[in-house]
Amino acid sequence: MNQHVAVIGAGSWGTALASVLARNGHQVTLWVRDEKLASDVNTKHENRKYLPDIKLSTGIAATTNIREAVRDMRVVLLAVPSHAMRQVCREMAPHLHPDVLLLHATKGFELETLKRMSEVIGEEVPEPIAKRLAVLTGPSHAEEVVRNQPTTVVVASDEEASMLHAQDLLMNENFRVYTNPDLVGAEIAGALKNIIALGAGLSDGLGYGDNAKAALLTRGLAEISRMGRKLGARPLTFAGLAGVGDLIVTCTSKHSRNWRAGYMLGQGKKLDDVLEQMGMVVEGVRTTHAAFSLAAREQVEMPITSVLYRILFEGKPPEQGVEELMTRGKTFELDYLYAEGDRS
Repeated sequence: MNQHVAVIGAGSWGTALASVLARNGHQVTLWVRDEKLASDVNTKHENRKYLPDIKLSTGIAATTNIREAVRDMRVVLLAVPSHAMRQVCREMAPHLHPDVLLLHATKGFELETLKRMSEVIGEEVPEPIAKRLAVLTGPSHAEEVVRNQPTTVVVASDEEASMLHAQDLLMNENFRVYTNPDLVGAEIAGALKNIIALGAGLSDGLGYGDNAKAALLTRGLAEISRMGRKLGARPLTFAGLAGVGDLIVTCTSKHSRNWRAGYMLGQGKKLDDVLEQMGMVVEGVRTTHAAFSLAAREQVEMPITSVLYRILFEGKPPEQGVEELMTRGKTFELDYLYAEGDRS
């Protein structure tokens, strides 16, 4: 059954998801902050800033009024940067329908509180709505999704009905949607893989080869899994689309902002210059800061994250960071899969 859906956030990912929904026959209201962008979406059917050379469906209508965007909607999809999530939820919360399904597609932590996006949302919207919350994640570059290239993602929630509803809304012949009941694991995997993508770009920028990248991805997955397990995630989630799948695509693709940012850092550019040149949010930078603090708080070993933090925020030369990782003490490869003292 076709529905009217609000998509909050008109970056590349929000616009691509609006396109998927419109392609599926749903009417879409796309909330944007910029009046010119709203006008371009409504009159020219394009979002040239984030998805140039793409014609958008006439089933997508933009507005800059968040009350207008969410009022009476039974489905609201959030695709705003992690640092904006709390304020956006605070603005829209008074206008949400009591039976709305909230679905978020943001990969990151709130830097000030170290909370996952579902925790941030849950503090700003009524409790019954928060309990139905679902998260959309997995290997899914907006540039490919909006061109109808085959993509497979996962929806996670504590509520089975929410997962199935979101799956029905989004799934089509080019956009396959799986379900997973591990919301915590899906969010952690989606956020932390951006750190490893920065590292992969850095490695390539330094001129290292495939051996180094393979090691980085594998040991990066170990860090993600270790933190996930500590925070209550199910370990097998990290072997699926939210974990390995998203890690591969973000660490190897030309579309990855995090990889591109890391590559420029590896070539010797300063972080501020990289972010200015990118012109878009690079979630991995803020996530590295948050994960470094989270690892200290939870007493979880995250050596790659720690080295990247020092490269990004303390000026450590990247080559020294690599040497530090390569000369660490001996350890057991699969420690993150086992309870302490159990390697049977």
